[in-house]
Amino acid sequence: MKKSLFLLAIIAIAFTSISFINKPAQVEYKVVTAVESIVPNGIGRSRMIMATEDKDYQEFTTLRSDDKDKDEKNKSKRNEIRVKNYEETKLLNFYNLGGIRFQNIAANDAVMSSKINAMISEGWELAFVNTGVESEGGKGDGKGIFITRYTFKRVK
Repeated sequence: MKKSLFLLAIIAIAFTSISFINKPAQVEYKVVTAVESIVPNGIGRSRMIMATEDKDYQEFTTLRSDDKDKDEKNKSKRNEIRVKNYEETKLLNFYNLGGIRFQNIAANDAVMSSKINAMISEGWELAFVNTGVESEGGKGDGKGIFITRYTFKRVK
């Protein structure tokens, strides 16, 4: 009888272990975008943005193919795509009247670090960081932005 119970317990443990191994973890992602102005004289706007509502990309996607008759045009309107619920954190511009302002860069680093630390304390893991610069748009207009996208992930 003891051997049967022991064998049954071993089988139950093995079955439970296998069921955990076969189930991949469900992961969710969240993007936080920092937009920092590189407009001289400090007249630009700098912000850190995070959507607080979800959107399903499929609602705004058109599937294209070689057969134009099978294409279904997506009828969504721009206002349906817009997110009305988001978190906006002020940041300082890179420039002021005196030129580049290193103190502003340090202040932005402190604010962004605070956001990253808050996300990590909520169970998010920083997965990717992407950056981009649009400077003067090739027009010599003295305008531009520096964008950093922080992509976080966590197990649901």
